[in-house]
Amino acid sequence: MDVRHFERVARGSGYEAIAGVDEAGRGPLAGPVVAAAVVLPEPGALAGVRDSKKMTEKAREEAFSVIHEVALGVGIGVVSPTYIDTHNILKASLEAMKRAVFCLTPRPDFLLVDGIHAVPVPIPQNCIKKGDRLSLSISAASVIAKVYRDRIMRSFDTRFPQYGFVRHKGYGTAGHRAALRRYGPCPIHRRSFRGVPEVPEAEAGGTFAPPGKG
Repeated sequence: MDVRHFERVARGSGYEAIAGVDEAGRGPLAGPVVAAAVVLPEPGALAGVRDSKKMTEKAREEAFSVIHEVALGVGIGVVSPTYIDTHNILKASLEAMKRAVFCLTPRPDFLLVDGIHAVPVPIPQNCIKKGDRLSLSISAASVIAKVYRDRIMRSFDTRFPQYGFVRHKGYGTAGHRAALRRYGPCPIHRRSFRGVPEVPEAEAGGTFAPPGKG
């Protein structure tokens, strides 16, 4: 499989700064959605970089560093659970992608986007189903977004250790759902998602203070 095909097609049409765009965190019950946009140099490959879901956590961490070393530009966009609850997860994901693109230097003149929904920016783009498997630029973006989001969730674990975010990163595992039933939701839970109890945070037993504060 030629994972540079879509990049070459875009360059053949006269585009130069081609960014792969992807997001991480659409499905979890807690935490932000994070997107990344990555502009790679034209030649060569990135050993071991592929769809982040097909990589181990250790491989993703290693690839995260390599991508930052070789990329011409990396942009990251983060959208909060509150935004997700207010607008819905699709709009939040596209907003995160828009923020990631606007953070890029150099500014891209073409986007390769994972999925079927265009990023709401005035830049030509190609939306590719399963693009994180088919385009190296999108694969790189998927790695950046996944690792960055996982690091955010590990930091939240120190504040809300009772939920086990360090293990499941906010996804609806059996252990996470059991913690939700026991403690109720915390401030980073997505209240609009099925599986998050519809109870006020204040009724969750005062469990939201950072460690060491009682």
